[in-house]
Amino acid sequence: MAYEVVIGVEVHAQLRTQSKLFCACGTTFGLTANSQTCPVCLGLPGTLPVINEKAVEMAVRAGLAMNGTIGVQNRFARKNYFYPDLPKGYQISQYEAPICEHGWIEIAAGGSRKRVRIRRAHLEEDAGKNLHEVGSGMSLVDLNRAGTPLLEIVTEPDLSSSEEVVAYLKALRDLLMYLDVCDGNMEEGSFRCEPNLSLRPVGQATLGTKVELKNINSFKFVKDAVDFEIKRQTKVLNEGGKIYQETRLWNHERGETAVMRSKEEAHDYRYFPDPDLVPMEISSEWIEQLREGLPELASTKQQRFITEYGVPEYDAGILTSSKALAMYFDACVKLYPQPKTVSNWVMGELLRELNNSGIEAAASPVTPERLVELLTLVDQGVISLKVAREIFPDVYASGKAPARIVQEKGLTQVSDEGALATMIDEVLKKNPAQVGQFKEGKQQVLGFLVGQVMKASGGKANPGKVNELLKKALA
Repeated sequence: MAYEVVIGVEVHAQLRTQSKLFCACGTTFGLTANSQTCPVCLGLPGTLPVINEKAVEMAVRAGLAMNGTIGVQNRFARKNYFYPDLPKGYQISQYEAPICEHGWIEIAAGGSRKRVRIRRAHLEEDAGKNLHEVGSGMSLVDLNRAGTPLLEIVTEPDLSSSEEVVAYLKALRDLLMYLDVCDGNMEEGSFRCEPNLSLRPVGQATLGTKVELKNINSFKFVKDAVDFEIKRQTKVLNEGGKIYQETRLWNHERGETAVMRSKEEAHDYRYFPDPDLVPMEISSEWIEQLREGLPELASTKQQRFITEYGVPEYDAGILTSSKALAMYFDACVKLYPQPKTVSNWVMGELLRELNNSGIEAAASPVTPERLVELLTLVDQGVISLKVAREIFPDVYASGKAPARIVQEKGLTQVSDEGALATMIDEVLKKNPAQVGQFKEGKQQVLGFLVGQVMKASGGKANPGKVNELLKKALA
């Protein structure tokens, strides 16, 4: 039987606040276990939570950027469950009145564009982390993360393949990073995704039984896990088996999913309004103020690069893949209005060095001013394009001005016609056979003679001048 794949996605995005959602404890990643805790985030008796206004602001900005409707009336609920990393025995979240509903994000996948609907986005606090020491028989609890502000973003079941899931996650992550509300670091758990997947016979209206894939922390693992789960469920159904509603973990070493627990429903958590937090009202004036302050997002910036700068769609997609890279490109073009040339250098030499160093464009040792200086040296004939590419790693590694490196290495291009004419005369005398072939009409020999002049000059001769003077000498 042919089946249709139906996928919705839940994302937990950690908001980039300096303190937790309901207390003043810090949110820095990687500190000593349990060093960022207090009576409030530990849930000790007699403590009261106080909402972090900055987290609310970030959630509203994200909701607006996702084309959502911001809930003017908000309230927090207690989501009750018992686990060692949840010290209160409940998680403060939003249930009936989330901060954002009915949004959408447009994605590009499979050669076409698709709108993915956002059902809701709500604020909630994170739990702690259980640490299982292999071989010791012990499990430890680190509560540094308990109380960290999260924005949980839930789609409608609008996706139908692993490619679409990855495209959506990349688009959402880019959006949140452009807004500076989430750092998007999947390895540190700042951006965690949980696809919910089901299969149904083609043409059937009702959804199949949903399986949740829990807390996957890379795009590759997401794609692999979804592809595996589609194959697994297809096999079970074709063999007359039954799909159970459950949560499964992805084992990337074995390349398969495994059951973690049966999937809970909302009623299993026994939600009820949190009595320690009064309903929160967000003024329409503040919402509009935040809307007006939204930055140019990736999709808008990509279209602007295509229309304003005339770069290809492929280039624009790469250049806007991070906010820092897009700002770098913009800054370069303002100083050196040749967008395609800049695009080639940014996507080639710069990105290669950034990837090798593992840093963002904002921290590049080669500033936009330095890159433009290098390109200008080529335009002025001081160095050749070949030399510029060769010294770029030195400019990147040292942070020195390109002109200084050219001077120190003695790489200034020879453009003096007298000096070049002398080299050309010597080359022609040493290669009479090729000179004869050229005069017989074999134009391709010119390339060989140019190469010989370049070799004689140690690669410093101006290729354009060499071509021009050689043709005159051979006329």
